[in-house]
Amino acid sequence: MFSKIPFDRINWTTSSFLIVTFFTALIATPLYIAHFGIDFFQIALFVFFFIATGMSITLGYHRLFAHKSFKAGRTVKLTTLLFGAAAFEDSALDWASDHREHHKHVDDEHDDPYSISKGFFWAHMGWIFFKLYPRPLANVGDLKKDPLVMWQHRHHRALGFAVGMILPAVIGFLYGGWESALGAFLIAGVARLVCVQHCTFFINSLCHTIGKRPYDSSTSARDSWLMALFTFGEGYHNYHHSFQHDYRNGVKPWQWDPTKWAIWVLSKLGLATELRRVPEEKIVLAELREMKDRAAAQIASGSAWRFTCPTREKAYATLLELSQQLSEGYTELETAVSDRIKISREALSRWRQMSADVGEQLVLLRSLQAQPVMA
Repeated sequence: MFSKIPFDRINWTTSSFLIVTFFTALIATPLYIAHFGIDFFQIALFVFFFIATGMSITLGYHRLFAHKSFKAGRTVKLTTLLFGAAAFEDSALDWASDHREHHKHVDDEHDDPYSISKGFFWAHMGWIFFKLYPRPLANVGDLKKDPLVMWQHRHHRALGFAVGMILPAVIGFLYGGWESALGAFLIAGVARLVCVQHCTFFINSLCHTIGKRPYDSSTSARDSWLMALFTFGEGYHNYHHSFQHDYRNGVKPWQWDPTKWAIWVLSKLGLATELRRVPEEKIVLAELREMKDRAAAQIASGSAWRFTCPTREKAYATLLELSQQLSEGYTELETAVSDRIKISREALSRWRQMSADVGEQLVLLRSLQAQPVMA
């Protein structure tokens, strides 16, 4: 049963830590709550450390260090490096290196560190169990020049324990003695740590398995509003893989992306500069390209069944007409983007509506295709 497991490649330190913290959170935390109860202080402390460490991963490790989607001064860097260490997801340098490899080789079974092609559990956390050290870190030369990043890289484990475990316990002790300190250690320390880690892990697993792909269906990355709720906006993963250097993940006004809003606020306070964002016309172009390809695939697959009933034939003819209009619109927009012609909001809205019309027709066709034909 275990003959195929490469035990010689297991990182026992990391694996043991993940297992111990998980079962401590699963068993010891409920026991503490059952015996001592839980008050507003413990809940507030959990929420604070969950937001502080989770946002340090999304805003700091991910968008600032891995993708350089904006620039920040020492205050923002130091804060995210300290609380990022408390998430125990490696140093910012290691994290950024792995993530850049993921984007460069996404879905590749050999070169993508957490490729979903090797299974859900592997992408979620299995890859961490078999992570070898030292890693080459050949793709983070820019980060190696940052003294703060390198300082955190050397001391991230000690910093993680100090900020993520000891600090909550000290605050708890000051609030209510040893009983409160134990609760803070278990709830705001260990349980919070497990929650933050698995929220991050689900981006690598669930957001490459379930969700929509409105920008690029050639990659397994998917948009999930549900995961965005728990990961401060990281759930819009198809967009992120299409435009990885954008400081936004939830690009639509209604999409939940607290990390984007936090970066924007920092920019207004003078703590963040050079926010990178993809022009709206390029986003619309990606949406049109994806819908155009889907329509073409549906047209090709529907040629055999479109004559089985008048309703299907009419729907197919409508799709052909809309698809032709979409192709013309895509060509027009592509030319405008290539020639750097300024495009009005009205024109972008018109193209978006055109894409939405094709999408609705595709849904109708699929529903008709699923229905049995009456003799």
